[in-house]
Amino acid sequence: MDIQHRNISDNNFEDCIKCTICTVYCPVTVVNPDYPGPKQSGPDGERFRLKKPLYYDEGLKYCLNCKRCEIACPSEVKIGDIIQKARIKYTKGRPSLRDTMLANTDFMGTVVGAFAPVVNGMLKLKPVKMFMDASLGIDSHRQFPSYSSEKFSTWFNREARAHQASMPHKVAYFHGCYVQYNYPKLGKDLVKVLNAIGYGVELLDKERCCGVAKISNRLAKSARRDAETNLALVRKAVAGGMDVIGTSSTCIFTMRDEYPHILEIYNDDVRDNIQLATRFIYRLVDEGRVKLAFKPEYKRRIAYHTPCHMAKLGWTVYSTELLRMIPGVDLLILNSNCCGIAGTYGFKKEYYNYSQLIGEPLFKQIEQECPDFVATDCETCKWQIEMSTNAKVENPISVLAEAIDEEATFKLNNH
Repeated sequence: MDIQHRNISDNNFEDCIKCTICTVYCPVTVVNPDYPGPKQSGPDGERFRLKKPLYYDEGLKYCLNCKRCEIACPSEVKIGDIIQKARIKYTKGRPSLRDTMLANTDFMGTVVGAFAPVVNGMLKLKPVKMFMDASLGIDSHRQFPSYSSEKFSTWFNREARAHQASMPHKVAYFHGCYVQYNYPKLGKDLVKVLNAIGYGVELLDKERCCGVAKISNRLAKSARRDAETNLALVRKAVAGGMDVIGTSSTCIFTMRDEYPHILEIYNDDVRDNIQLATRFIYRLVDEGRVKLAFKPEYKRRIAYHTPCHMAKLGWTVYSTELLRMIPGVDLLILNSNCCGIAGTYGFKKEYYNYSQLIGEPLFKQIEQECPDFVATDCETCKWQIEMSTNAKVENPISVLAEAIDEEATFKLNNH
């Protein structure tokens, strides 16, 4: 190979021992014969792509980036990262209008939020769905999450900000697009729980989307700009003595791991200060720094679904153990299955059927178990499960907010 044209990969593909266990654990290969599989798409394909980009296989577009291959890999090869970086680098053509719209969550949330009741109604109409299917390639079967008429930050500044100054401790909250534009209630629930244990909340001023949608839709330059903005805000919060927490497992995973691995935006100095809210609260309780009191009348049978990125973080135990602390909760841990939506992936017409087939084992178990509701730390898993089953889905933080005796908890932690 001509040394002048040699490309150097910073991924550890040479550590692959070709055991193919990643392919066994891949949810896509089971349902889609057109996907080469993680070993061939990742470390095997990287060897060829470094010699000649023409070896790039467009079949890599079927990868969910669920990271199950990386969890299974005994050699800790960054298989998913290799695939995503290859897609960004070698895919021909620019992202489509559909992909750009789905990826720009801040822009779409701001625009749509101004007309939320109208847009929410229109997105449920069959003619509108058929039009988006034919013109944009957004599958007509996909249900959109509702948009909120009021942004979370607007509510926070009006109703909650002044009260936070009275709290003895502080934490910064990366609320993300879902809480900001779709479901402010989750953010309100977090503020309620944190205030009850004596923690005030500050928002990251003018935070941007975590970037996961832009990464998956190959808008890497825009994702890098957002990542740089977010990390600057994180560093400012950490310098002020605060940890940065979030309620979305994917947002937190992206900021901790995808920023350096995919976007090459390095965060070593603050990575350990970015964590999921359930992990933050559980560790406070486990270390004896705070106590929780619960309503005796709260009784629920809850099924917990582990999001793929939550499994990659290795943090499922924090959410499930918090739920187990609630005396009236009967907790069932669902089998480890990808729900199939993978953010914007499941909205696209060409992937929709694969998305549903991937999630089918999970949907069947939920229907068989008939829990009062499902708990999960990922908002897109919530959308997929609620669309594909009869179950309602709540974030563990919202479960805590409903079950906690706010006054008794505050007294326990503020003598």
